[in-house]
Amino acid sequence: MYPILFHLGPLTVYAFGLMMALGFLAADYVIRIDCTRRGLNPEYSSSMVIVAALAGILGSRIYAILDDLPGYLDDPMSMIFSGAGFVFYGGLIGGLAGVFLVSRWYRIPFTVTMDLSAPALAIGQAIGRIGCLLSGDGDWGMPSTVPWAMSFPNAIIGWNSSTVLKLDEHNRLVSGFFPGVRVHPAPIYETILYIGVFMILWSMRKTSHPAGRLLYWYFVLAGAARFIVEFIRVNPRVLFGLSEAQLIAIVMMLGGGIALWMTADNEPGAISQPKEALRA
Repeated sequence: MYPILFHLGPLTVYAFGLMMALGFLAADYVIRIDCTRRGLNPEYSSSMVIVAALAGILGSRIYAILDDLPGYLDDPMSMIFSGAGFVFYGGLIGGLAGVFLVSRWYRIPFTVTMDLSAPALAIGQAIGRIGCLLSGDGDWGMPSTVPWAMSFPNAIIGWNSSTVLKLDEHNRLVSGFFPGVRVHPAPIYETILYIGVFMILWSMRKTSHPAGRLLYWYFVLAGAARFIVEFIRVNPRVLFGLSEAQLIAIVMMLGGGIALWMTADNEPGAISQPKEALRA
């Protein structure tokens, strides 16, 4: 893989950083299109994406630190300077918090704002996972012999017995490394699934529905996508043979499903007296 794409003088362009930037640009474009359709100032999308990006990166790093607090306490400087340690669920929480603040500032209902954001979240994830693949940040799956299995000899975290893992008969992670080993390219699977989620949500956006339902559908669909991929991802199993990410995915699916059920009879949402975000 190619964790470092190229150099421009003293500037090093990393694959993960570039794909993250492209993901945010794609999200901005998607939100901008829907803002125009709804009669909102397209600049609202830029405010949402910038704040969501900053809050998402912060939330992702905080989640990673809390998830491995002893390791970060042993090396406190890695909290700031490490290029790894970004966790999607932390980024999602941080991003949603940031978007909530933006929606309050512009006086746009949060549920309406999240309907704008739901397809953008999915396409941003799809592109971001390509960055994970190119950088080899450890998001790959377990050893496999399928024809499309891959190796990551240039992985940014290393390609060795500590990073190539499998589950033993007791659902414990053990080394699965051997010369010539190949693994499931889990980021490719996720990219395909999240593109599917994006296409579903994008096709639903013009349908009359109560405000917020695109976000609820995102929770159900994205949660299902992550739940499925986790079966071949290299993550510890913590309960009933499921990983921590799968347990969170279940909560996402249940929460989204309950919200869909509770809002099924609501009237279609409308933007009520937005201020700065309305077109002049």
